[in-house]
Amino acid sequence: MTAAREHPLGMPGDAVPIEVMLAIVDFPMLSAAFRAVIDKERDMTVVVEATSRDAILPQARAASPDVIILEYELLSTAGAGPAEPIDQVRSAAPGAKIVALDCRCANEQFAIALKAGANGFLTREALADDVVSAVRAVAAGHTYVSPAIVTRMVDTYVRHAPVAADDPYEQLTDRERQILLLAAMGHTNRDIARSLHLSEQTVHYNRANLMEKLGLHDRVELLRYTVRRGLLNPSVL
Repeated sequence: MTAAREHPLGMPGDAVPIEVMLAIVDFPMLSAAFRAVIDKERDMTVVVEATSRDAILPQARAASPDVIILEYELLSTAGAGPAEPIDQVRSAAPGAKIVALDCRCANEQFAIALKAGANGFLTREALADDVVSAVRAVAAGHTYVSPAIVTRMVDTYVRHAPVAADDPYEQLTDRERQILLLAAMGHTNRDIARSLHLSEQTVHYNRANLMEKLGLHDRVELLRYTVRRGLLNPSVL
């Protein structure tokens, strides 16, 4: 990984592609699919694909990639949580951003993975656009969580939270609730537009609407609101 690396979204000029390592050895077909998706993009490339569990750390150390997509159960021993493999990989490649990949359909694990130090989280059901958005987001210093998981968070909150008749949150549309959480986690309008397959103008319109409905003025107030309402756990931000 070069010291003065530039990672724009559109690869103008002589910008260097985002170098990605795939560590998905238990699911080779999934790894191949991720590689095909990433290598189609002009601003990113797969530089190494882990060949075995034992090879993950030495390959990460040798390649020093920008982003590692890690099936985080791979390095765990009996009784170890996701913090252990993420710490091991981060020690091997200190400059890399880590996207934890849950291949066992346990979507509720995303908060644990982020708290353990991952920069992003995907599930095996991730769409091609989710994979690309995750790589770009974490490379740019943002946290990434699949929109599908954000939708589940919203649904879970709506099912379990007490409803007050005058609660402004109840005035939000489902789309506005998705954008609320994504914005609170640091996603830009461009990130959100790509993740939700919307135009930036639509995202801007919905974001302005939800801010007005909730009486908020900036992202700091928005973040405080989501934490206060129990929509986000501050320990994973």
